Amino acid sequence: MNKSMLTGAVLGVSLATAGGVLASYGLLPGGAGANEAEVLEVTEVRETVEDPREVCKDVAVTRQKPVQDQHRVLGTVAGAVIGGVLGNQVGGGSGKKIATVAGAAAGGYAGNKTQEQMQAGDTYVTTETRCETVVDTREVVSGYEVTYSLDGEQDTIRMAYHPGDSIPVEEGKLVLSKES
Repeated sequence: MNKSMLTGAVLGVSLATAGGVLASYGLLPGGAGANEAEVLEVTEVRETVEDPREVCKDVAVTRQKPVQDQHRVLGTVAGAVIGGVLGNQVGGGSGKKIATVAGAAAGGYAGNKTQEQMQAGDTYVTTETRCETVVDTREVVSGYEVTYSLDGEQDTIRMAYHPGDSIPVEEGKLVLSKES
């Protein structure tokens, strides 16, 4: 065999082997399939996330002081005494007795109501911490709706990351794990 014929045979076998390898990995038309799918469209999938948090603030609160004389006896007695003394100053004889009793009754009622108003106005102010839960909302991208073309077929898949212009394919299947 001559040298150029041997070189041609070795070169031919090498090219045929390389072509077979390329075809088997899908790198040539008519091979085992494409090695990537073409991305046609990518749409962000968004969702609303709620973040609850507690908000506290100090507020002034007006409270009524505890009442020591709930039946307002002191005001009633003081009013009755004063009313009786004033009623006794009016009239004479039996009219004086009626005026004293009427003055004592009216004074007792007036003293009771006066003490009631004084107790209602007897207040103090304190500071209290009041808290409430507030919910903040925000939108986040939760994935991507990807329309792609593989071997002339079009399909859609949801992915966790943006795939770019193409998606890798191995053994006719999409490779969906993102490599670092």
